[in-house]
Amino acid sequence: MGPSGTATSAHHDEFVARCRGLRPMRTAVVHPCDKIALESALAAGAAGIIVPVLVGNAKVVETLARAARLDLSGCEVVTASDSRDAAAKAVELARTGGVEALAKGSLHSDELLHAIAIPDSGLHTQRRLTHAYVTDLPGHPEPLLITDAVVNIAPSLEEKRDVVQNAIDLAHALGLDEVRVALLSAVETVTPRVPSTLDAAALCKMSDRKQIVGAVVDGPLALDDALSAQAAAEKGIVSPVAGRANVLVVPDFESGNMLAKALILLAGAQAAGVVLGASVPVALTSRADSIATHVASLAVARLLCERGGKPTLRAVPPRRGARPV
Repeated sequence: MGPSGTATSAHHDEFVARCRGLRPMRTAVVHPCDKIALESALAAGAAGIIVPVLVGNAKVVETLARAARLDLSGCEVVTASDSRDAAAKAVELARTGGVEALAKGSLHSDELLHAIAIPDSGLHTQRRLTHAYVTDLPGHPEPLLITDAVVNIAPSLEEKRDVVQNAIDLAHALGLDEVRVALLSAVETVTPRVPSTLDAAALCKMSDRKQIVGAVVDGPLALDDALSAQAAAEKGIVSPVAGRANVLVVPDFESGNMLAKALILLAGAQAAGVVLGASVPVALTSRADSIATHVASLAVARLLCERGGKPTLRAVPPRRGARPV
C-alpha cells in the first residue's frame, strides 16, 4: 500500500524503496494549493524522497493544512501571489541552486512548463524538453515508458531524437539495464504515405550511427508488434525489440496521450510522470492523480537526479529583472 492507504503496484513501490537509501532531494512543490498536492508533498517528505519547499500562497497553504490536519512543521514555505508567480519563483530557486528539482502542485501544466521553457529561465540544456510516463501495468514484467504524450505536440525528426535519448537516459536511471525502444506507428513497414514510418526509419539509422546511444532501437512497429511476441512472429518480424519493448515512442502528442490514458483507464496502469531535458528533473502529474502516483513521480525524479550525480546547492546571483524569492 502507498501513502494514505492508496494501492500501488510493484514497480512504483520499488522506485520509492530505492529512494530510502538516498539523500532526500530539495524540491520546490509549485502551487500546492489543494489537498492532494499538499498531502502528496508531505508524504514524499515523510518517505525521505524529498525535502519539500512549498511555493505558493502561504495563507492558502496554511489554511488548507489546518483544514486537512496536515503538519507543516519543518517545511519551508515560499510565498507567491498566484500560480504563475509560484512557477516563476520555483524556477528561480532551481536556477540559483536553491532546489534540486521541481514538482507540479495544483496549477495547470502549461503554467509550469512555460516558466521552465522561456529563454531566460536558466534551466535549458542542449536537449529539448520532453515528457515520459513511467507506467506500472498490472502483470507486466517491467516498467513501461511512454514518450512524449504531454509536451511536444508534433515533434520534428530532430526533436524526436531528443525524445528518444531522454527516455533512454531515464530508463537507465530507473535500473533498466537493457533498454528496448519501439518507435510506434500504425504499421510496421516504411511507407511515404505514413510520415511516422519515415521518422522511425531515420531514427533507427541515427541509432546505428551512434547519434542515439544506450539502447536497442527499432521501428516502425505497430503497438501489437512492440508488446506481443506472438503478433510479431505471425507477421514475420525478427527484431530484438518486437514483443519486448520497454520504451514506447509515440508519433505525436495525440496518439501518446490516448495510449497512456487508455492504459490507465482500461488496463489499470498507474503512470508516474516526469519532464526531461531541463537542468533539473520535474515531476509532472495530473491534478486527478492519486497521492501514490504523485509520490511515485517524485521517486522517479529522485532516481533521475541520482543518475546525474548529486547537485551541489549553491548561491548564484539573481538575473537582472528577477523577482526576489
